[in-house]
Amino acid sequence: MAEFLRDFIKVLRASDVRISTAEAIDAMRASTIIGLEDKAMLKVSLSQSLAKSLREKEIFDECYNNFFKEDYMNLSSKKDYENVDTSLENESFDERNNDLEELYNSSDKNSLKTSMALASQEVGLRNIRLFTQTGMFTRKILEFMGLEKLNNDIFQASRDGDNNREEELKEIREKIRLEIRDYVEHQLKLRTSESGRQLREEALSQVRLSQIDKSDFVLMSNIVRKMAKRLIALHSRRKRKANRGMLDVRSTIRVNQEYDGLLFKTLWKRKKVDRPKVITLCDVSGSVANYARFFLMFLYSLTEVLPNIRSFAFSNDAGEVTDLFDTKDIETASAETLLLHGGGSTDYGNSISDLEGFIENDIDRKTTLIILGDGRSNYSDPRTDIMKSLHEKSKRIIFLNPEPKSLWGTGDSEMNRYAPYCHKAKSCSSLADLEKVVDDLLRYAF
Repeated sequence: MAEFLRDFIKVLRASDVRISTAEAIDAMRASTIIGLEDKAMLKVSLSQSLAKSLREKEIFDECYNNFFKEDYMNLSSKKDYENVDTSLENESFDERNNDLEELYNSSDKNSLKTSMALASQEVGLRNIRLFTQTGMFTRKILEFMGLEKLNNDIFQASRDGDNNREEELKEIREKIRLEIRDYVEHQLKLRTSESGRQLREEALSQVRLSQIDKSDFVLMSNIVRKMAKRLIALHSRRKRKANRGMLDVRSTIRVNQEYDGLLFKTLWKRKKVDRPKVITLCDVSGSVANYARFFLMFLYSLTEVLPNIRSFAFSNDAGEVTDLFDTKDIETASAETLLLHGGGSTDYGNSISDLEGFIENDIDRKTTLIILGDGRSNYSDPRTDIMKSLHEKSKRIIFLNPEPKSLWGTGDSEMNRYAPYCHKAKSCSSLADLEKVVDDLLRYAF
């Protein structure tokens, strides 16, 4: 019972329900009296102890219903659950029944569920937080339940030439693995997508943008806005300080002579701070489309401190999309950019040549050129001569590549040929990476 309640309270707290130690103790007393058999009465009692506001009661209802979908909480009786809870104390690993074939073929289907619940507690499944942990916990539970013995039985059947038994055991292994994976994925959903928004946002900010599902676009847009707001606050302060300059001691003393040297007025050595000009060239072909979408959203969320942006998108021919972002909301402009310029065979050389034609009268020593893409040009001429010319004319060139550096220069990648003409070439695959790059850009600018 204690283990069940601790786990449930952890889920509620992760879902932004504030629960004090005293409230947790009250909930424990109530659940001890009522038990697990009457789930309706238990729900009402725990709700009285743990959920205070209407919003918290809504969260409680959703978490409670999902929590009781867990297989180990659907065992036939309170005694079954207590057996799971106490078996960790009463049995060692070697003493447990680790015969997966026997468990799977058992007429008592609760035996497999009980064993799964026991293994889940042992490997700490309640601590799962990221989707990347799904495979790891599935494997750990399977190993705890007796994977080694089942693998040995499969190997022995193969040596004996018993193909039917070998295939039967492999099928059992796969079906159990899938059942465990379903269980693990439910746990992950319970503790992330159903849990605290902050936890979900932290996870998504670290995930490779190519892995982001469309269902997460709204949340990702919110994360972009939060990051941009944070950078605006930081760099607006830095810009105000830079504009003020240093104290002009001589002028300050001179202007205060009429006040017998008392410093009623202060004069500063004003520094002229040139607003940076930023030009972006984004590969919006299928393989890197998500990166371009969120990068453009990020940049255009910073117009308060980064107002002079011209943007171009390409797959094979480059086109300007600045007007889209000037006249439409950021999400719509990003989506239309991908629609208008995505598709086609990627050609970096041709696109860089197009870009030069667009900006030849606009690029100067105040211009920062940012290129976003994987540098894979389908073996076409990369036009490094144009990159060299742009390098000489601009303040700096930054090349952001979503691929790890270990893949640069492999296959049709031209990154190793572009890198010498970039002031910075950096692997950048997540929103967290983008935030660091933009932060550095603004620091350098001001």
